[in-house]
Amino acid sequence: MNIPPSINTIIGQQPYPFLFTIISGSHLYGFPSPDSDYDLRGVHILPVQEVVGLKTINETIEVSEVRDSLEIDLVTHDVKKFFLMLIKKNGYVLEQLYSPLILTTSPEHEELKIIAKNCITRHHSYHYLGFATTQWKLFEKEDTHQVKPLLYVYRVLLTGIYLMQTGVIEANLIKLNEVFNLSYIPDLIAQKLAGTERSILSGSSVAFHQREYEYLRNKLHEASQSSQLPEVPSSAAALHNLLVRLRLRRGEL
Repeated sequence: MNIPPSINTIIGQQPYPFLFTIISGSHLYGFPSPDSDYDLRGVHILPVQEVVGLKTINETIEVSEVRDSLEIDLVTHDVKKFFLMLIKKNGYVLEQLYSPLILTTSPEHEELKIIAKNCITRHHSYHYLGFATTQWKLFEKEDTHQVKPLLYVYRVLLTGIYLMQTGVIEANLIKLNEVFNLSYIPDLIAQKLAGTERSILSGSSVAFHQREYEYLRNKLHEASQSSQLPEVPSSAAALHNLLVRLRLRRGEL
């Protein structure tokens, strides 16, 4: 994809070096509207003098700006905070780590991808079940029944099922549907791509999608029960060693 220059400008203005930065959100998920904002995510490396005191500052940095008519939302976490989130059942950080829409990277980014495979457990299913519930409630709450939350429902449920079956993170709904072949997904994506962020559902009934939502929730639950993924992560020692190396290297700069 073509990266707008203003995105690289914002990345270059940040105060700390990055382990990596990526594009997330609807661009990653495969259904950005013409007016979609850019969700940038990443991991920064704080210097030693900012982490050895009584209080660690700048563990999370958030920047929201409009540049060249683009809404840009940047959120980055310090490596320690990000690593701690990795060893919890947090699908967001896994999707960020494995995003193919890479803005900046490093050798340690590739190393972390290998280590993080041992962070994935079958209990990540709870993340996707919870996220799907939240998005379905949002879809139901709106009298107009917008396409965006419905696409998020399907995206997270299929990501969760696929993860339970394969141990692989795939956040792009178009690619996921090459596996699951749900006939209604292309039409929903087409509606979103042709409209705005608040496009209204057309051509199918809410009752139909409720049945599909409940069916896929059950499929995700079944997939988690039969998954060969481990019960607990086994990556804490490797994450610790990588964190120490990154901190010491940063201290030498």
